[in-house]
Amino acid sequence: MSRFGPFWEILKVVAIVFVSAIIIRGFVAQPFIVEGSSMEPDFHNGEYLLIEKLGYHLHNPVRGDVIVFKYPNNPEVNYIKRIVGLPGETVRIFENQVYVNGTKLFESYLSPDEKTIVSQSPETPYEVALSNEQYFVMGDNRQHSSDSREWGPLGRDFIIGKSALVLYPRQNFSAVASPTY
Repeated sequence: MSRFGPFWEILKVVAIVFVSAIIIRGFVAQPFIVEGSSMEPDFHNGEYLLIEKLGYHLHNPVRGDVIVFKYPNNPEVNYIKRIVGLPGETVRIFENQVYVNGTKLFESYLSPDEKTIVSQSPETPYEVALSNEQYFVMGDNRQHSSDSREWGPLGRDFIIGKSALVLYPRQNFSAVASPTY
Protein backbone atom coordinates (compact mmCIF):
# COMPACT_ATOMS: atom_id res chain seq x y z
CA MET A 1 0.00 0.00 0.00
CA SER A 2 1.34 3.40 -0.95
CA ARG A 3 1.83 6.16 1.53
CA PHE A 4 -0.78 8.21 -0.40
CA GLY A 5 -3.54 5.57 0.06
CA PRO A 6 -5.46 7.36 2.86
CA PHE A 7 -5.11 10.69 1.03
CA TRP A 8 -6.64 9.24 -2.18
CA GLU A 9 -9.51 7.70 -0.21
CA ILE A 10 -10.30 11.04 1.42
CA LEU A 11 -10.04 12.79 -1.95
CA LYS A 12 -12.53 10.31 -3.51
CA VAL A 13 -15.02 10.86 -0.68
CA VAL A 14 -14.72 14.66 -0.99
CA ALA A 15 -15.21 14.42 -4.78
CA ILE A 16 -18.32 12.24 -4.38
CA VAL A 17 -19.82 14.62 -1.80
CA PHE A 18 -19.04 17.63 -4.01
CA VAL A 19 -20.59 16.09 -7.15
CA SER A 20 -23.63 14.92 -5.14
CA ALA A 21 -24.14 18.43 -3.75
CA ILE A 22 -24.01 19.93 -7.25
CA ILE A 23 -26.55 17.42 -8.56
CA ILE A 24 -28.90 17.95 -5.60
CA ARG A 25 -28.71 21.75 -5.86
CA GLY A 26 -29.09 21.69 -9.63
CA PHE A 27 -32.03 19.29 -9.93
CA VAL A 28 -33.60 18.50 -6.54
CA ALA A 29 -33.54 21.36 -4.03
CA GLN A 30 -31.74 24.57 -3.13
CA PRO A 31 -31.81 27.10 -0.30
CA PHE A 32 -33.31 30.57 -0.69
CA ILE A 33 -33.38 33.58 1.64
CA VAL A 34 -36.41 35.87 1.46
CA GLU A 35 -35.43 39.49 0.93
CA GLY A 36 -38.04 42.18 1.44
CA SER A 37 -41.68 42.31 2.47
CA SER A 38 -43.46 41.45 -0.81
CA MET A 39 -44.70 38.06 0.45
CA GLU A 40 -45.90 39.08 3.92
CA PRO A 41 -47.75 37.93 5.94
CA ASP A 42 -46.76 34.35 4.95
CA PHE A 43 -43.03 34.89 4.28
CA HIS A 44 -40.84 37.43 6.03
CA ASN A 45 -37.57 39.17 5.31
CA GLY A 46 -34.64 36.96 6.32
CA GLU A 47 -36.53 33.66 6.36
CA TYR A 48 -34.54 30.73 5.03
CA LEU A 49 -36.51 28.48 2.66
CA LEU A 50 -35.88 25.19 0.90
CA ILE A 51 -36.91 25.32 -2.76
CA GLU A 52 -38.02 22.03 -4.31
CA LYS A 53 -37.00 21.74 -7.97
CA LEU A 54 -37.62 18.12 -8.96
CA GLY A 55 -41.43 18.33 -9.01
CA TYR A 56 -41.46 20.90 -11.81
CA HIS A 57 -39.46 18.50 -13.98
CA LEU A 58 -42.38 16.08 -13.61
CA HIS A 59 -45.41 18.42 -13.69
CA ASN A 60 -46.28 22.06 -14.29
CA PRO A 61 -46.69 24.69 -11.58
CA VAL A 62 -50.24 25.28 -10.34
CA ARG A 63 -52.16 28.32 -9.13
CA GLY A 64 -51.26 29.21 -5.57
CA ASP A 65 -47.73 27.78 -5.68
CA VAL A 66 -45.16 30.10 -4.15
CA ILE A 67 -42.26 29.96 -6.56
CA VAL A 68 -38.71 31.22 -6.79
CA PHE A 69 -37.68 32.41 -10.23
CA LYS A 70 -35.11 34.43 -12.10
CA TYR A 71 -36.28 38.04 -12.39
CA PRO A 72 -36.97 38.53 -16.13
CA ASN A 73 -35.31 41.97 -16.25
CA ASN A 74 -32.15 40.70 -14.51
CA PRO A 75 -31.76 36.87 -14.45
CA GLU A 76 -28.93 37.20 -11.91
CA VAL A 77 -31.55 38.13 -9.27
CA ASN A 78 -34.05 35.64 -7.83
CA TYR A 79 -37.58 36.64 -6.80
CA ILE A 80 -40.29 34.88 -4.79
CA LYS A 81 -43.97 35.31 -5.72
CA ARG A 82 -47.27 33.40 -5.87
CA ILE A 83 -48.71 32.04 -9.12
CA VAL A 84 -52.09 33.64 -9.82
CA GLY A 85 -52.57 33.03 -13.56
CA LEU A 86 -51.76 29.89 -15.54
CA PRO A 87 -50.83 29.39 -19.21
CA GLY A 88 -53.72 30.10 -21.58
CA GLU A 89 -55.74 32.06 -19.00
CA THR A 90 -56.79 35.70 -19.00
CA VAL A 91 -56.03 37.67 -15.84
CA ARG A 92 -57.98 40.85 -15.21
CA ILE A 93 -57.57 43.25 -12.32
CA PHE A 94 -60.52 45.57 -11.85
CA GLU A 95 -61.67 47.59 -8.84
CA ASN A 96 -58.85 46.13 -6.71
CA GLN A 97 -59.93 42.51 -7.38
CA VAL A 98 -58.30 39.75 -9.44
CA TYR A 99 -60.35 37.81 -11.98
CA VAL A 100 -59.17 34.75 -13.89
CA ASN A 101 -61.13 33.93 -17.04
CA GLY A 102 -63.92 36.20 -15.79
CA THR A 103 -64.23 34.58 -12.33
CA LYS A 104 -63.24 36.50 -9.19
CA LEU A 105 -60.26 34.78 -7.56
CA PHE A 106 -60.70 33.98 -3.86
CA GLU A 107 -57.28 34.58 -2.30
CA SER A 108 -57.41 33.22 1.26
CA TYR A 109 -53.70 33.94 1.80
CA LEU A 110 -54.16 37.73 1.56
CA SER A 111 -54.82 40.00 4.52
CA PRO A 112 -58.51 40.98 4.60
CA ASP A 113 -57.72 44.64 3.86
CA GLU A 114 -55.28 43.86 1.00
CA LYS A 115 -56.13 45.55 -2.29
CA THR A 116 -54.72 44.64 -5.68
CA ILE A 117 -53.88 47.98 -7.24
CA VAL A 118 -52.56 48.37 -10.76
CA SER A 119 -52.65 52.14 -11.24
CA GLN A 120 -53.65 55.25 -9.37
CA SER A 121 -57.18 54.80 -10.70
CA PRO A 122 -58.82 51.55 -9.47
CA GLU A 123 -61.53 52.01 -12.13
CA THR A 124 -58.92 51.45 -14.86
CA PRO A 125 -58.88 47.71 -15.62
CA TYR A 126 -55.71 45.74 -16.32
CA GLU A 127 -55.97 42.66 -18.48
CA VAL A 128 -53.48 40.20 -19.93
CA ALA A 129 -53.94 36.99 -21.90
CA LEU A 130 -51.22 34.47 -21.04
CA SER A 131 -49.56 32.35 -23.72
CA ASN A 132 -48.99 28.60 -23.33
CA GLU A 133 -45.66 29.18 -21.56
CA GLN A 134 -46.53 32.17 -19.34
CA TYR A 135 -47.59 32.61 -15.72
CA PHE A 136 -48.94 35.65 -13.89
CA VAL A 137 -47.28 36.06 -10.49
CA MET A 138 -47.88 38.50 -7.63
CA GLY A 139 -46.62 39.10 -4.14
CA ASP A 140 -49.02 38.59 -1.24
CA ASN A 141 -48.20 42.08 0.06
CA ARG A 142 -49.56 43.67 -3.11
CA GLN A 143 -48.71 47.28 -2.33
CA HIS A 144 -45.04 46.39 -1.75
CA SER A 145 -44.42 43.96 -4.59
CA SER A 146 -42.71 44.24 -7.96
CA ASP A 147 -44.49 41.54 -9.95
CA SER A 148 -46.32 40.70 -13.19
CA ARG A 149 -48.46 43.83 -12.84
CA GLU A 150 -45.28 45.84 -13.34
CA TRP A 151 -43.08 43.77 -15.68
CA GLY A 152 -45.57 41.41 -17.34
CA PRO A 153 -46.10 37.65 -17.47
CA LEU A 154 -43.37 35.26 -16.36
CA GLY A 155 -42.01 32.74 -18.85
CA ARG A 156 -41.90 29.09 -17.72
CA ASP A 157 -38.16 28.93 -18.35
CA PHE A 158 -37.50 31.50 -15.59
CA ILE A 159 -39.02 29.31 -12.83
CA ILE A 160 -36.45 27.68 -10.53
CA GLY A 161 -38.73 25.81 -8.15
CA LYS A 162 -41.47 25.76 -5.55
CA SER A 163 -41.13 26.85 -1.94
CA ALA A 164 -41.29 23.64 0.09
CA LEU A 165 -40.12 24.38 3.63
CA VAL A 166 -39.48 27.33 5.89
CA LEU A 167 -36.27 26.28 7.65
CA TYR A 168 -35.29 29.36 9.64
CA PRO A 169 -36.07 30.92 12.04
CA ARG A 170 -36.84 27.72 13.94
CA GLN A 171 -40.15 28.96 15.33
CA ASN A 172 -41.40 29.37 11.73
CA PHE A 173 -40.30 25.89 10.63
CA SER A 174 -43.10 24.46 8.50
CA ALA A 175 -44.03 22.98 5.17
CA VAL A 176 -45.35 25.45 2.60
CA ALA A 177 -48.84 24.52 1.47
CA SER A 178 -50.56 25.80 -1.65
CA PRO A 179 -54.09 27.12 -1.13
CA THR A 180 -57.11 25.43 -2.66
CA TYR A 181 -59.37 27.38 -4.97
